[in-house]
Amino acid sequence: MKKSTQVGALTALIALMTLVGCSDAQEEVVDETSEDAQVITLSYAFFAPAQSFPAIQMKHWAKELNERTDGRVEVDLYPGGSLLTASNMYDGVLNGVADIGLSATSYEPGRFPLINLAGSLTGQDVNSEVASRVTYQLIQEFGDQMPELEEFKVITAFTSEPAYFQTIEPIHQLEDLNGLEIRISGDNSRALDALGVTAVGMSQADAGEALQSGIIDGYAASREVLMDMQFARLAKYVTDYPLTNTIFAALMSREKWEALPDDIQAVIEELAPEMATFTGQYLDEHIQRSLEWAQQEEAVEVIALDDDEASRWDDQLAPVNEAILSGAEQQGLPAYAFAERMSELIKEFRTEAE
Repeated sequence: MKKSTQVGALTALIALMTLVGCSDAQEEVVDETSEDAQVITLSYAFFAPAQSFPAIQMKHWAKELNERTDGRVEVDLYPGGSLLTASNMYDGVLNGVADIGLSATSYEPGRFPLINLAGSLTGQDVNSEVASRVTYQLIQEFGDQMPELEEFKVITAFTSEPAYFQTIEPIHQLEDLNGLEIRISGDNSRALDALGVTAVGMSQADAGEALQSGIIDGYAASREVLMDMQFARLAKYVTDYPLTNTIFAALMSREKWEALPDDIQAVIEELAPEMATFTGQYLDEHIQRSLEWAQQEEAVEVIALDDDEASRWDDQLAPVNEAILSGAEQQGLPAYAFAERMSELIKEFRTEAE
């Protein structure tokens, strides 16, 4: 009888342990299923239309991030100022209106003084791919000297190509610029001032109407707008001389970044330099299509300055570059070191691209 009782107790104990084990296993499965089912959704805002090249980059980044995380991250895109505009983009990110904000840093020159040097120095004969790779790399190397980025995580950065004069009337020499009113973005007006032009600040979206009404004589911008914005219908001349550049940075708040799982962060880090290269390559190819379309469909003429005339422009602009660098140094920024490294990277990436 005693032996029978012991066997019964042992059987009951085994049954209890089995039940507990099954319960734990079931709980683990539920937890794993719950974790797998959890999808992180990020909102990504930009001020320009969905067909613009920065917005094309947004779409590509969102697709790549979703695929590389096996669907664990989805990105809601808000181009065209539908969530945040250029005037409140980065503050909106810090305030949680959007998780990521993409804007031109030149629209807030006081906020990004060192980054903007990569765009405000003139005469950099680079395409968008080289300029974009250079800009992203400079942010990586000089980021610890950019206090403006302490609250942000840089998701990626890239640039347009340098701006070129695109005007209603032809420009063959410096004298043709006198008195013209030309639209240019952000704080890049000093180069135009040095060339005798009156710089007009307005959004790209308003430039078309301003051209048509005669408020401006042209604009200085990357040349994809000839086709994308249909500006070739009014601006019939492109002067082949590189001016200033426009820097774009996609930023996430540091708080939001640190809340992401480590493996998701790793994928975003992996994508960052890739997107700089992708955007530059996409834009360079798109610019070529735009120029061909503008010349064939709208009879746009590209005017090349001869060497002597280009040297005159160089001489006019050299003091501007020096004033920009010395002014930044006086603010305690490593401007000359930044500019020297930028020149080195331009040569390096240009050689790689050839």
